[in-house]
Amino acid sequence: MSEEQTEQGGSRLQHVYEHSLVAMMVAVLIYILAAASGVAIGSFVTVGQPATGILQTTINIAFVLSAYKLLIVRLGRRPRDDLPATGALPNLGKGIVAGALLFSAVVAVAAVLRVYRISGEDRWPELLLPLFATGIAPGFMEELLFRGILFRWIEEWGGSWVGLAGSSALFGLVHILNPGATWFSTFAVAVDGLLLGSTYMLARSLWMPIGLHAAWNFMQGAVYGVPVSGLPAHGVIEAKLAGPTLLTGGSFGLEASVIALVIATAAGVLFVTLAVRKGALVAPSWTRRPMTD
Repeated sequence: MSEEQTEQGGSRLQHVYEHSLVAMMVAVLIYILAAASGVAIGSFVTVGQPATGILQTTINIAFVLSAYKLLIVRLGRRPRDDLPATGALPNLGKGIVAGALLFSAVVAVAAVLRVYRISGEDRWPELLLPLFATGIAPGFMEELLFRGILFRWIEEWGGSWVGLAGSSALFGLVHILNPGATWFSTFAVAVDGLLLGSTYMLARSLWMPIGLHAAWNFMQGAVYGVPVSGLPAHGVIEAKLAGPTLLTGGSFGLEASVIALVIATAAGVLFVTLAVRKGALVAPSWTRRPMTD
């Protein structure tokens, strides 16, 4: 084999390896291995609750974050880090405020419609473990996977609209495994994915969707006392949901209600509009000129 043929073969192999969808699959594999390693190491930590749960969550996040920073950011034709230190706090803060306000709006509408009712005196449960277990952990882990890996490379291949729709649909489908899930709750969670994806498009950083996701979960469970994606919660406010499933979300919680669906859709449309005005849309790969070395 001639030197020219060897170079051509190496170039083809590199082209395949750097393809957006191949890079995505490699990134998903790295993510799974890192998360599994974090869970395995964390299982040896037993110091009593809530410290055990917090330490296990921290170890898992540390493994996945390390894998992301050391390996995943280097993959593909256009390597980049969507968890930059620059602008991290402002974007995280914006996401937290947006998530808290949006779910508070959901609860406010549910209260006006009398499907969310306070059933007892306010109480102050242990909030540190729910902050990690239902807020920080899913906010970081799910956003890194669904926006930082799936959205990123689906978008790079098929453009922003395909990336937004594809990653959101997968986000919804994963939640079909949760307790109390229905096809409507899956659709509602997919719409939440559109909202989270729109903030990623706007900020071009994972910090904003991480903050929004974590605050949304923390507010609904630890503050307002409603189920978080079908998982029971004990909040600062002791409340119950009663009424039509379309308004309460059933046992899955308010995020599977028409109320949350309308509010999340409106917010998502707003963020997408801002992203379009900012010029943040990515065209499909087949309409872009090839990169030159």
